[in-house]
Parts: sequence; C-alpha cells; structure tokens
Amino acid sequence: MAGVGVHSGLPVTLTLGPAPVDAGLIFVRTGLEGCDREVQATAEQVVATEFATVLGDRDGPLVSTAEHVLAALRGMGVDNATIEIDGPEVPIMDGSAAAFVAAIDQAGVVTQPAQRRYIQILKPVSASIGDSFGELRPYAGGFRAEVEIDFANPVIGKQSYTIDLSPERFRREIARARTFGQMCDVARLWSAGYALGASFENTAVFDDERLLNVEGLRYADECVRHKVLDVVGDLALAGLPLLGAYRSVRGGHKLNHAVLSALLADRTAWRVVEGEAARRTARGVVEVGSGIVGGRVAAAYGPDVS
Repeated sequence: MAGVGVHSGLPVTLTLGPAPVDAGLIFVRTGLEGCDREVQATAEQVVATEFATVLGDRDGPLVSTAEHVLAALRGMGVDNATIEIDGPEVPIMDGSAAAFVAAIDQAGVVTQPAQRRYIQILKPVSASIGDSFGELRPYAGGFRAEVEIDFANPVIGKQSYTIDLSPERFRREIARARTFGQMCDVARLWSAGYALGASFENTAVFDDERLLNVEGLRYADECVRHKVLDVVGDLALAGLPLLGAYRSVRGGHKLNHAVLSALLADRTAWRVVEGEAARRTARGVVEVGSGIVGGRVAAAYGPDVS
C-alpha cells in the first residue's frame, strides 16, 4: 500500500507478506544504503512513544507510527508476518486500520502446523504517568480492552469503550476508527516537525465547537474507538497475543508502552501458554494502492494524555 507518513509527510510503500512459525511480526526496512534492516515488533525495540510508536535498533529509529498496521495484524489474529516498508514511517492511509485489514483479507491467512502461544497475565501490573493510568490484569475470556478518554475539548469530552477482542469485532467496531486531533494543537505540532502529512482525508479534526470533517464521524464515539485501536497495536509488541484485560484511563502510546514494559519486566506476572492448535500467517504478498493525500490541516495523534 502506498501513501504518506502522517508525521513526516513523506511518500512510502508498505507490503505485507508471510513469515514462518514463531517468527512473529517483523518489519523489513528497505531503501537504505547498504542493505535492508529488520526489526522485530517487540517492546524492547521501541525507541520513542511521544506521538506514535517508533521501532528501531542500536543504529537508530527504523519505523515510525507502527501501531495501526500492528493493530490490524493482531486484531485479525495474524501471529507471523513480514511488513516491508521503503520509508521511515508506516503510511497513514485514511487514519484507521481499515486499509490494512483489507490487505490482510486480500492476501488471506493460513494456519500453520504449531500450537498457538499466548502470554497469560497472572497478576495485576500497572503504571501511571501524571493523571493517566493503565493496568494489565488476569482475565479468563481472552483479551479485553477497557479504554476511557477525557478531553477538555467539549466536542470530544469523556468517552469509554470495552471490547473482548476477536477478528469479527475488531473489523466491525474498531478497524475504521480514525486518528483525531484538535486545531489548537496544530501550530505546536508543526513547529516540532510532526503532523506534516495530516489532512482531512486521514484525521478527524475538531475545534472547540464541532467536528470539521464534512463527512462526519464513522462512529459516534470514534475517538475512544481509535484509542482502542492504538492499544491493540501497542500491546502487539508483547510479541505474542495476550490473555488478560487492559484498562487505560487518559492514556496514549507512552502509557501503553510503560504498562507493557512493566509486565514483561516482572516474570512472576505472566507465563507463556499454548492454546489453539494453529498459528496464522498471511498467505500471500499484497500491496494495496492509495492516493497520496496532502493539505496539512490538523494534528494527527494528539498529546499522550487524553
């Protein structure tokens, strides 16, 4: 799929492909001098979380804004895949995970001859950043996300959403929720070098009185649903699907990463278990085209505290 990076504004092409059993989700960065570089989509490879999740290695950042494609893969139940990208940032597409879900549907997925493995949460682990709070806790029903946002902006305001994750519910309830921003954040983000590729085509934009996008919202509570999307993508960096519940209050990428890091650092808080007798990978290789959009208008990915 071809598009632009929401922060860099640079054109980029992304291709999804299969990977072997237990390979996990692997970004392959092409277009670099010398040779291609790979980075595993794991919490240990996170090098920044200010406005998006950035993965890298000891030589520096490699892939920015990884959360939407990771959310699509995890949300659709894909455990092993390669994500080839020829630029520094995953294309924003329409601001949601819908294009990535469509690409997965086009490529198809296959089951692999191995037991599916999970990280099972054994005891609560939490983290706080200012007035933001996040917690992972045991849960018997698979993976549940409980997300609450509370913006001073009266149009967004306070919203909450809870979902027991499955491919069907992710596709129907979460995948189409777009990133969002406030007009008041624009100058600050542009001056910091962010949101250079943001536009009405990929961002739900609010001022203090209304939504500015003429087509309206895709869901009445689209903002909190997008935060759920980000949670699914950020927690995909556990490396395996999680069996547990995640609660987030006024959170963002930084909080999600802090809670996941706290979990992985405490070996008494989790264990690896086997479940279904299959692990899934993308069947084929797929690119999905998209026009490159322009016209900077708004912040995409607002401040971490929401």
